[in-house]
Amino acid sequence: MIELDAEQMAAAMGAEIAGRGPGGVPVRAEIDSRKIEGGELFFGLTGGASDGGEHAAGAIGSGAWGVVVEPARAVGLADSGAFVFSTVDPLLSLQKLALAWRRELGATVIGITGSVGKTSVKDITRAILPGRVHGSAENFNTEIGLPLTILEAGPETETLVLEMAMRGAGQVAELAWIAEPDIGVITNVGPVHVELLGSIEAVAAAKAELIAGLKDGGGLVAPTEAGFLEPHLVGVPGLIRFGEGGDVRLLESEQVPGGTRARIQTLQGEQDFEFPFSEPHNLLNAQAAIAAGVAAGFTPAELASRTGGIAFSRFRNEHIDLGDRGLIINDCYNANPVSMRAALEYLARVERPEKLAILGQMAELGPDEVRYHEEIGDLARELGIEMIGVGELARAYRPELNAEDPAAAAKLVSERLGPDLAVLVKGSRAAGLERVAELITAPEGSAA
Repeated sequence: MIELDAEQMAAAMGAEIAGRGPGGVPVRAEIDSRKIEGGELFFGLTGGASDGGEHAAGAIGSGAWGVVVEPARAVGLADSGAFVFSTVDPLLSLQKLALAWRRELGATVIGITGSVGKTSVKDITRAILPGRVHGSAENFNTEIGLPLTILEAGPETETLVLEMAMRGAGQVAELAWIAEPDIGVITNVGPVHVELLGSIEAVAAAKAELIAGLKDGGGLVAPTEAGFLEPHLVGVPGLIRFGEGGDVRLLESEQVPGGTRARIQTLQGEQDFEFPFSEPHNLLNAQAAIAAGVAAGFTPAELASRTGGIAFSRFRNEHIDLGDRGLIINDCYNANPVSMRAALEYLARVERPEKLAILGQMAELGPDEVRYHEEIGDLARELGIEMIGVGELARAYRPELNAEDPAAAAKLVSERLGPDLAVLVKGSRAAGLERVAELITAPEGSAA
């Protein structure tokens, strides 16, 4: 519930109150009129082919507490019985309201960005922090999703864990302006979004916008092997490094039933952790999350006591055990050379004698995209993993089999299923590979 009254919200948003409702405060912010259940503040966002303002009346009819729309639409809704806020830029008003609520909460804000692993680090951090924690849901990490996440936080929230996406220069700076993070986490910098920014150096500079956006006295968490990010870390106060040789680092680990037992060095000494996962890359993500927790003032023992609650967002290394039909590792949320390498290396260690990777394209890699795909294909062959490529660009993996689309890939996999088989499904979202797992796991005869 957003505990600001109408006047406070109007002032925060830079909006005028064009129509008044019965009073009270909204339960949350919403941009999709189809999700109005009663009591929401609906933002009629404009842009692209859609105009959310067209659905403001429908939102009011469904029980919205109020709407935020452009002036021309506000006039016709003034007598609707709901609060109507008039503003020239509903998106900017959404962001400004989120900033105001963030300040009203007074919660510790942890902002997480990076080329790879930011969602997993967010998931782990959110789980292991004590107290009342609110965090980004799945892909709520953009200039729209992040403010919605903040506005979902209840007044009792003590810590906000916010994922910050980056698709161009200035976006992380914009998100940091909205969130005013106390602690920043940069997981890494890799060849992701090179097509948009031109070089890995430019990607590093865009991620480093988070540093400038930290509140005065804020702390930063960064990897020991920072690569192109390193020049941006010189002279940063309160820097905590994670990974081999860092302030938070793995001392030893062993696989145990259902996960990994690890001893981790922190700024406050050594601590034993037991994690409900076995992937080495998530063990590194956990070190970043622990560093963030320590920076937020929690003890390693407090963090270790909460690892049982770790759960990852959908399509992130989901293990689907099909019994005598094999194991599906559904990691199709996104892909780039760094995450693809980690996923293949993990597949190679899975205790099944047969390994198959369903690989879609890795998007936005710029002019070297074919080379990156070829290198991943070479790695798969070195690891003894058979490949099915999905789509035209995936042919650059030089896979054993090619499939025109996810449905064709699912058919090829279904013909191979058996108790000895482990299947990795991975590609950028543009490849649509979530359909592969849906078709493979659907009850027989139910898939269209």
